[in-house]
Amino acid sequence: MKSYKALIALDLKLALRQRSVIFFNYLFPLIFFFIFGQAMHAERGAAMTVVIGMVLVIGILGNGLFGAGIRAVQEREANILRRYKVTPITPLPLLVASVVTGWILYMPNVILIFVLAHTLYGMPWPQSIGLIFLFVTVAIAGFRAIGMIIASVVNSMQESQLVVQLIYLPMLFLSGATFPPSMFPPWLQVVTLFVPARYMVTGIQSLLSWNSGIRTIIQPTLALLLTTAVGLFIAFKLFRWEKEEKIRPSAKLWLAAVLTPFLLLGAWQMHTRQGIVETKLLARQLARGDTFLIRGARIFVGNGKVIETGSVLVRGGKIAEVYEGDGPDPKSLKAEAVEAVGKTILPGLIDVHVHLSPSGGFDSQSDSEDREKRKLRELAAYLYSGVTTVRSVGDDLDGILKVRSEIRDGQDLGAELFACGPMFTTAGGHGTEFFKDLPANIRSRVEEQVLRLPTSTEEAQRQVDELKQRNLDCIKAILEAGGGETVFNRLDVGIFDTVARAALADGLPLAVHTGDARDVADAVEAGANSIEHGSFRQEIPDPLFEQMAKHGTFYDPTLSAGEATLDFVAGKDRLLKRSLVQQVGPPELLRATEDALTSKDTEAMRQTAAKYPIDMQVAIENLKRAQQHGVLLVTGSDAGNLLVIHGPTVQHEIELWVQAGIAPSVALQAATYNAARLLRAEKRIGSIQPGNDADLLVVDGNPLEDISATERISLVVFKGERIDRSELFDQR
Repeated sequence: MKSYKALIALDLKLALRQRSVIFFNYLFPLIFFFIFGQAMHAERGAAMTVVIGMVLVIGILGNGLFGAGIRAVQEREANILRRYKVTPITPLPLLVASVVTGWILYMPNVILIFVLAHTLYGMPWPQSIGLIFLFVTVAIAGFRAIGMIIASVVNSMQESQLVVQLIYLPMLFLSGATFPPSMFPPWLQVVTLFVPARYMVTGIQSLLSWNSGIRTIIQPTLALLLTTAVGLFIAFKLFRWEKEEKIRPSAKLWLAAVLTPFLLLGAWQMHTRQGIVETKLLARQLARGDTFLIRGARIFVGNGKVIETGSVLVRGGKIAEVYEGDGPDPKSLKAEAVEAVGKTILPGLIDVHVHLSPSGGFDSQSDSEDREKRKLRELAAYLYSGVTTVRSVGDDLDGILKVRSEIRDGQDLGAELFACGPMFTTAGGHGTEFFKDLPANIRSRVEEQVLRLPTSTEEAQRQVDELKQRNLDCIKAILEAGGGETVFNRLDVGIFDTVARAALADGLPLAVHTGDARDVADAVEAGANSIEHGSFRQEIPDPLFEQMAKHGTFYDPTLSAGEATLDFVAGKDRLLKRSLVQQVGPPELLRATEDALTSKDTEAMRQTAAKYPIDMQVAIENLKRAQQHGVLLVTGSDAGNLLVIHGPTVQHEIELWVQAGIAPSVALQAATYNAARLLRAEKRIGSIQPGNDADLLVVDGNPLEDISATERISLVVFKGERIDRSELFDQR
């Protein structure tokens, strides 16, 4: 042990005599720290975590490849190692001393960087600081080992510099230490999975951004430990005391051996796509961590309040402050200014009734497309349109939960998704007609994903409890029995009551599809949280609306669905011509749908749809009287039905409301704060309040005077990220 201590002390003295050691350990990383900090506006938020990751990796690379690799060659050529040869020691203490020296030299710089980030840029001390220091320690050891391998397989100083640069430069530029991997094309992102330094970048940034535990870095940590062990072993076997001792050129292949753990890790990451996902998540974290001030705008808060001139400060993905009047200078808040004079800031719009599985049109290619990919594109279309939250009410269970997870994790960018379903109905009930023509084996699989057909109260209870275990956001039941020549079997009231009680007992909201006043009455009596559709064919009595208002039952009239059905029957394509629909709808879908509207192939469908009684005036009067009685109104479009294309659904729904005589302020509150209350998320979304998620829609003009202004989108902010709408559909 004494020999180790003596060698470490001596190695430190020798190292500190070299200016290159001081430069690469301290000055070089600090130069990049301030350059990156200023260039990335690190004072505004999460960019500092990226800066620290970049700077630490640059320093570790320099410490290992230059500090251990080139310096060892220098000492051999200067005959310093020859002097050790006459002492009774083996190469192992020298190699271990080199690793320890590298750690002692570099760790003060790590501490200095965190101190500067905290004092100069206001970065909070990370909760996982201990894990970060541990991970940096392992990284230093791993790259010192790589450096010592280089020193062992080269025969001259010039050769060592060449080999070091061949390894150093790709690691510097492909690891994320200088350029974020998210900006690389997909094929190059795959290449970066095989670059050892990349795992240092993602590991450090993950610990800083998410305060995650050791599981986040377990794979790169094990790879670095293995690299250290293999590197020390090979360096020991190939160690040379004197410069006259030459080694064969083939010995350079040992470099491949020491990098093997990362080649295997890269292959695994490529197979699982874990590395690509991490790249997306870190880029998303950076985008959502910025600080900016939207100022000079009218603010529709969402809960009924309007600020005629004000500003909204967004920091770290949240609404930090809401200012009335001129507000503070953005520089004093370390925020970027976003000018919004003449514009209106709204909470992100919410559609509480969509079906993502159907496209809303006729598309011959839709059935062959990947269903998950199509759902993600539809959620991107909503976000493009300023609809930042949607509730799916009856899509395939496994698919919708997978998509919900990807959106919530940030793997893909689209409107936040709440999942409600599968739909509780009965054999021959509404909802089953969509699958009756499928082959029996396929129909059973589809119905298992989309429907629940309980035949007893015990089965209904069990099915609701099972869905609770799948972490659904609500339960949906169908009571409608149809009308006119279109009739369905109606769900047994006793079974329905069991579904309602089980949902409420499990803490799940209950959404009920209704068709007439009797359905509404049964739903309200059972304690439904929302009435979906109300009735397009029958007046709902005033006492029933009074009961809904008393119980806090939400009313979702879905006027868009009724209007679209009538347009389909008449062969009208005007809903496809809306500007935002043209922008977000897949061109082939829009063309095929327009052609199908007057095609003989769809004539039978139009005739069938015409038999279902839809009276828009009845639906409008129900909405108006619901509002008069103080019923909580929410906006759902029933998107996915023919001619209701996913995207700007809420805008058209509230336009129909305003045309019916509902005040714009009431319609907008239904589409924001009320909808958030229905989703039980009003403490997070639906209003512009400090502490809420920064889900914002900025539009040109004043939608309180001209509701069509909601379609004149200036900016969409989602979880604090300013959405580049032009790239939304290119993300996959």
